[in-house]
Amino acid sequence: MGRRVSVRQVEPGLDPATGRPSFRDAIGVLTSWDDHELTVVTRDRTEARIPLDRLVAGKVVPLFPARNAPLPTAGPVELQRIAARGWPAVEQRPLGDWLLRASAGFTRRANSVQTLGDPGLPLPQALERARQWYAERGLPTWVELVTPGSPAELTAELDRLGARFAPTLVRTAPLAPLAKAGRGADAVRLSRTAGPEWLSAYQRVEADPALTEAARRVLHGGPSVWFATVPDPHGGIPLAIGRCVVDGAWAGFGAVEVRPNARRRGLATALMAALAARAAEEGAQGAHLQVEAENSGAITLYDGLGFTTSHTYHYARLP
Repeated sequence: MGRRVSVRQVEPGLDPATGRPSFRDAIGVLTSWDDHELTVVTRDRTEARIPLDRLVAGKVVPLFPARNAPLPTAGPVELQRIAARGWPAVEQRPLGDWLLRASAGFTRRANSVQTLGDPGLPLPQALERARQWYAERGLPTWVELVTPGSPAELTAELDRLGARFAPTLVRTAPLAPLAKAGRGADAVRLSRTAGPEWLSAYQRVEADPALTEAARRVLHGGPSVWFATVPDPHGGIPLAIGRCVVDGAWAGFGAVEVRPNARRRGLATALMAALAARAAEEGAQGAHLQVEAENSGAITLYDGLGFTTSHTYHYARLP
């Protein structure tokens, strides 16, 4: 389960030309297997469902050999929009070109105003409208400030209001080298859903039912979402987890976490390599991720994997 496999099935009936059975192969990630059928997600994201009474043979095959390709071209605005599609808020409402996003407080990205373009109101009124919208939901007002992209006067207006700023780096890298970077990728299991084991290792999910439900909805949102797990051979909480969203030429990485007693063993690299190989199989050529500017450990890891900084944006919290 969760490995890349090649599965052969016998087709119903006989080949009219030869009078013999005919066969068909499916190559992809084995995502389910019950008493009746197994499911393989193929390169084009199709779910091939194979009845067990037609199953002839199957074997684990190597990860997709990602082909070298240049990093896709994308500026700060496009990358911010891609990241938002891959982490979609539970509730969204437009304010001119801006987008108000709320998800019961689960992560700043899913609970902040994306300020790309013109809000259609003077900035003081637009920010007050946003503040009211978040207050109605019992949430603080976070503003995602992108330069270039957000209105030029927005920084000064946020300063005037006494906002607190927190920088975040957006980093990018070609996908093919990342897919080839990790040893031990065979230990990684891929899935279309974040199951109980994956969630048990995800530190942002708490006991609050509303927050947990919001997390599930955000985590499973996006064009083509994959979850990676490195199981603990002794059972219990996985050694490492991660998430990837494939959106056209880009693959967005996030939720990469390694258990403290399993760090410095290359698990994060192996996990990202497995996700990158799957993303390359779906046609992605570039990788992107977001990391808080003070997270020096993660930045060092991503430096070693070939990531460079595309741009820096800020979350500004209104008083």
